[in-house]
Amino acid sequence: SLESPALQQLSFTVRRGELLAVIGPVGAGKSSLLSAVLGELPKDKGLINVTGRIAYVSQQPWVFSGTVRSNILFDKEYEKEKYEKVLKVCALKKDLELLANGDLTVIGDRGATLSGGQKARVNLARLVLFAVSKIYKLAVYQDADIYLLDDPLSAVDAEVGRHLFEKCICQALHQKISVLVTHQLQYLRAANQILILKDGKMVGKGTYSEFLRSGIDFASLLKKDEEVEQPLVPGTPNLKSARSRTFSESSVWSHDSSVHSQKDGAVEQSPVENALAAVPEESRSEGKINFKVYRKYFTAGANYFVIFILLVFNILAQVAYVLQDWWFSYWANHQEKLNVLRNGNNGTNETEHLDLNFYLGIYAGLTVATILFGIIRSLLVFQVLVNSGQTLHNKMFQSILKAPVLFFDRNPIGRILNRFSKDIGHLDDLLPLTFLDFVQTLLQIFGVVAVAVAVIPWILIPLIPLFILFIFLRRYFLDTSRDIKRLESTTRSPVFSHLSSSLQGLWTIRALKAEERFQKLFDAHQDLHSEAWFLFLTTSRWFAVRLDAICAIFVVVVAFGSLILAKSLNAGQVGLALSYAITLMGTFQWGVRQSAEVENLMISVERVMEYTELEKEAPWETDKHPPPEWPSQGMIAFENVNFTYSLDGPLVLRHLSVLIKPKEKVGIVGRTGAGKSSLIAALFRLAEPEGRIWIDKYLTSELGLHDLRKKISIIPQEPLLFTGTMRKNLDPFNEYTDEELWNALEEVQLKEVVEDLPNKMEMQLAESGSNFSVGQRQLVCLAIAVLKKNRILIIDEATANVDPR
Repeated sequence: SLESPALQQLSFTVRRGELLAVIGPVGAGKSSLLSAVLGELPKDKGLINVTGRIAYVSQQPWVFSGTVRSNILFDKEYEKEKYEKVLKVCALKKDLELLANGDLTVIGDRGATLSGGQKARVNLARLVLFAVSKIYKLAVYQDADIYLLDDPLSAVDAEVGRHLFEKCICQALHQKISVLVTHQLQYLRAANQILILKDGKMVGKGTYSEFLRSGIDFASLLKKDEEVEQPLVPGTPNLKSARSRTFSESSVWSHDSSVHSQKDGAVEQSPVENALAAVPEESRSEGKINFKVYRKYFTAGANYFVIFILLVFNILAQVAYVLQDWWFSYWANHQEKLNVLRNGNNGTNETEHLDLNFYLGIYAGLTVATILFGIIRSLLVFQVLVNSGQTLHNKMFQSILKAPVLFFDRNPIGRILNRFSKDIGHLDDLLPLTFLDFVQTLLQIFGVVAVAVAVIPWILIPLIPLFILFIFLRRYFLDTSRDIKRLESTTRSPVFSHLSSSLQGLWTIRALKAEERFQKLFDAHQDLHSEAWFLFLTTSRWFAVRLDAICAIFVVVVAFGSLILAKSLNAGQVGLALSYAITLMGTFQWGVRQSAEVENLMISVERVMEYTELEKEAPWETDKHPPPEWPSQGMIAFENVNFTYSLDGPLVLRHLSVLIKPKEKVGIVGRTGAGKSSLIAALFRLAEPEGRIWIDKYLTSELGLHDLRKKISIIPQEPLLFTGTMRKNLDPFNEYTDEELWNALEEVQLKEVVEDLPNKMEMQLAESGSNFSVGQRQLVCLAIAVLKKNRILIIDEATANVDPR
């Protein structure tokens, strides 16, 4: 954050029924003003007096995963008449008619199934719902008194923007207090008050007519903007009538052309959401863990030779451990025989003494070998399994990077976070320890059984049925616990998704007083996950209780068997049999439980491997490389192009043939959802189009994606910056000099802003660049495009969040 306050010396009053328009250059503090009214920006001094309930529309539209209707109603009761009025006011009727399921169409995570303009209108419809009841004299809902609108018209086309301003802001909200942040100065004449901000300070306040008479900079801004705009109210004199008529005629031509184009099939007026009818449920495997999963897991960490060495050292460690006990017993037995002989030779002076150094040396050697082999075994196990986790994480990360954009639209962020957090956590933390413990226990069971059978062969009689019973019980338990574990893993994803979505829309949730609703939603997701987790715990307890019961029966059988065979056994053998029975009871039980736990943890490996085998985009690199200077001209040709976001989805571009000559500046216009962004997606091959697209006589489908995409610059509609320094965002690969970086910032009018930062170019940006305004983020994206100096520049509503200058 900066040392200077975001807002300084502001004083204004807005009364009921008034519209306050807030304007100013990028980074002037307009959004900060609204956040201060919301109470999200703490004040150092002064008084903010807010009387009434607040409703808020954010600059970047926020929608949550659910249907269009649920996003608009926001947990309020559905009343058809009122709801239809809201859709009409917000110009959503036509868009909903294009959807397969209308307003019951599921919006994907982050609203991926809607265009930017559609998300903006859904966001606005949610707010209008608070006010429309009184306007149309319908059933009274919970009503708001103050409406904060943070540039809601920037993401929609001019015609829809005028409709929203007139029908929604001027009519539906005319009895309310409305604060509109905007860069579209043609709407200012309808405002009761206009507030001009610059650098967080108020540089002007008054009415539209007062500013026109004053002749300050506002008037020149208005003229520049009105040169390309129609009058807001029919009959209102325009400052540049000739240019207005030209614009009006152009609008009519554009409208007619779009109608003819649709009839000819050039662009289908179908939004992207048709290709993404609904967010599918997370896939879940069934049945046993495939042996292939085990094999891939272990071979991801080491080759077969290292795995063989690992097995050898595990066996050697256990053999050394058993031999240590055996040698101690052998030493004790030999010493006992010598004592007997010594007692029988009391009358003679000839006695035999053990060589203690020999016996002690062997025992010490076995002890050292046990410790040494145990350490090597543990180090090898952890080395192999941690490497496996690292390798699988990297493969999953590479697979995610190469996945098509459709994958991210169809899979909520919570699913991806779940795999990278909890599942990878299991691979790194729990699985190596559990597997090592299982191997140790298994080998210990073999060692103890071997010694026990060698000393007391009849102990095999109860051991064999015990072993068979354990195997049957383990299989029965795993048939249930595996699926419950998979269910627990998949029910965790919605918790992450809901939390992520709620954090993104936190200001909106607080402004609409919907904290309780989202808390309940979170509780519902958490309860569902807790239910699955509790089921897993109870099945584990069920398994443990039955293991304990079977082991207790085994000890009883051995004890009573010893009584039955008392005549053929001495006291030492009976004691040894009971000792081994108790040892085997605990070891058997723990071994079976750990083997089941290993299988349950392997589900995380299975889920990670699923993401290592995702469908991939086209190759990043191909054998056909264009020359370094390509494209030398910048000619683009679309030849009979059809485009869809998925193989089973409808066409969003149909039979499109366009020629864009070098150095031409082409504007792509159309109603929200008409396919403008889809045309850009086809050029970048975010999904593979049918037909042919040429750039300077090179067919784009024959080029690697890296060669294609790095030669096209784009300024996206929703700007995104990465966590790191400003320098790393502008020049992540250190390709440009400081002078070039500063020149680029100067060209986009950001040089002064960056120079005022505490560390200038080394200033750390917050997540997604949130410590910069949306307009400033968009200017940074423009600076990156300026640095690239590519011959092809795609601008997707790049001026939506910046002022006219």
